[in-house]
Amino acid sequence: MGSAGVQIVCVSLGVLGLIGVIVCCALPRWKVSSFTGSNIVTAQSNHDGLWMNCVVQSTGQQQCKNYDSLLVLSSDLQAARAMTIISCMLSCLSLLVLFCGADFTNCIENEDAKPKISLVAGVGLMVAGLLAIIPVSWSAHLVVQDFNNPLVPTSQKRELGPCIFVGWGAGVLLLLAGGLICCFSRPKSGGSGGTAKYYSNSASAPNKNYV
Repeated sequence: MGSAGVQIVCVSLGVLGLIGVIVCCALPRWKVSSFTGSNIVTAQSNHDGLWMNCVVQSTGQQQCKNYDSLLVLSSDLQAARAMTIISCMLSCLSLLVLFCGADFTNCIENEDAKPKISLVAGVGLMVAGLLAIIPVSWSAHLVVQDFNNPLVPTSQKRELGPCIFVGWGAGVLLLLAGGLICCFSRPKSGGSGGTAKYYSNSASAPNKNYV
């Protein structure tokens, strides 16, 4: 079983990753306006997110509008919503399971079951990290593809928003936390116990001397 210090570090990394995924899911900063070429008007900028589209004026005023219908959204946006929400829920659940099975807590008295519980939590954190990285990478690929496409009007081109980078960082933190937990939470093998039992039985056997 891993030490309590390693588990505390993994819990901290998991909490930071969870906060990053929540920020990435909530803030409308996935795509921002691109001021390149003839599009030099910086009086306002558009910010696109998972749930709304915002227009920010140069004076600091911001107006946001929710998307009208789920059915009119693009496939990447629908998938990003689902995977990001699942990543948040799975991260929360995995952190709770990890906290219950950690060495520095007494939620579970059975010491043999703690490594298995921590291993399940580590796998859950790794899956949550993948679910956080996939949608932001998909969205970044589409943004770069549209930016380099000459058929897309300059006014409709977007750049990578801060949430893309936050999502990458959060996914890496979750993967790191889950990987460390999986490496340091290995169940104890029963080979040594069987050997000890054999020697114990041999020592307790009566010594018969025949003349």
